[in-house]
Amino acid sequence: MTDAAATAGRSPSAQNTVYAIILAVSFCHMLNDIMQSLLAAIYPMLKSDFGLDFWQIGLLTLAFQVTASLLQPLVGIVTDKRPMPYSLTVGMGSSMIGLMLLATAHTYWMLVVGACFIGVGSSIFHPESSRVARLASGGRYGLAQSLFQVGGNFGQSLGPLLAAFIVVPLGQGSVGWFSAAALLGMVILWQVGNWYSNLRRNAPKRSAAPMSLNLPRQKVVIALVVLAILTFSKNIYTASIASYYTFYVIERFDVSVQTSQYLLFVFLGAAALGTVVGGPIGDRFGAKFVIWFSILGVLPFTLIMPYANLFWTIVLSGVIGLVLASAFPAIVVFAQELVPGRVGMVAGIFFGFAFGMGGIAAAVLGVVADSKGIEYVYWICSFLPLLGLLTIFLPSAKELHARAG
Repeated sequence: MTDAAATAGRSPSAQNTVYAIILAVSFCHMLNDIMQSLLAAIYPMLKSDFGLDFWQIGLLTLAFQVTASLLQPLVGIVTDKRPMPYSLTVGMGSSMIGLMLLATAHTYWMLVVGACFIGVGSSIFHPESSRVARLASGGRYGLAQSLFQVGGNFGQSLGPLLAAFIVVPLGQGSVGWFSAAALLGMVILWQVGNWYSNLRRNAPKRSAAPMSLNLPRQKVVIALVVLAILTFSKNIYTASIASYYTFYVIERFDVSVQTSQYLLFVFLGAAALGTVVGGPIGDRFGAKFVIWFSILGVLPFTLIMPYANLFWTIVLSGVIGLVLASAFPAIVVFAQELVPGRVGMVAGIFFGFAFGMGGIAAAVLGVVADSKGIEYVYWICSFLPLLGLLTIFLPSAKELHARAG
């Protein structure tokens, strides 16, 4: 039985928003992304301890994010046809193995393998957990997607703080302590898997007629390409912050490594808040409105930041994180509306595309940073939000919700 059938055949009680399940997958998303963000957060320490160049830092990010991007769409396509409720636990287990490898690595290539295991864990976690959040949404898709994603944003923002307080003072081996968080996530996700299995088991054993859009195929394809390009611009800029912002503030403003982690937290914490705000606003005013405001609206701030002093760099990084992050829940919901009944595939493509483009961008930006300097990287990236003008090619809310008969 497909998810479309499960959704169509839910009992009235199941049609209400199941906050316990949404918050559970959001919490596990936080744990998952804490583990992910630890990798980027300890880059300055790894660079010093292993004598790495910027291109090797970029390759570490590439190993993690491209591993995730290659597998996520495949996981989404497979689980659209055959949902696997307990695969979430397996994904968290893969991330735990990756953490242990990072904690015990004595060579650069062991670090790369550890990053790949964390990437595999993410590739399994994101499509299925996004599907669970949608099934538990009760029709409030933007809200559910925001609550799910904000867990990841909080995890990304907490990673640098935990690295500053725990990993930097205590060393590489302390990364392994976070395997306890992965074990907790596995327990919670097993319970989520039980809920998901019961939902499918109790649904009528019939296939639901797939929903269709009253839009030409060409327009759907163009809209999906535009959404992918907007995700591309957003995540390249985000990758420039996540991978190199600590180096940027250290080089330009001569702050300590620990202080640079606090400054990275400002950006990532603001991004978490932006994710919370973006989904409900999208439910109220439409996803296209949020995308316009988020991608293009952040442009003045990105253009100013390369010329700002330390105080205004901190302020601007917070504003940029807040505004830019509000787009992604709207982008995912918009894409899922364009391709009804393919929740896992869409989540896999867009989460995977986000990771993959971020990874490729991190590798390229590392080469540019070695050649031209880290400040030049931020000057180039400041123009990326101009791609937000492509939002004009997205269908209107009226076109999007006009179902074919």
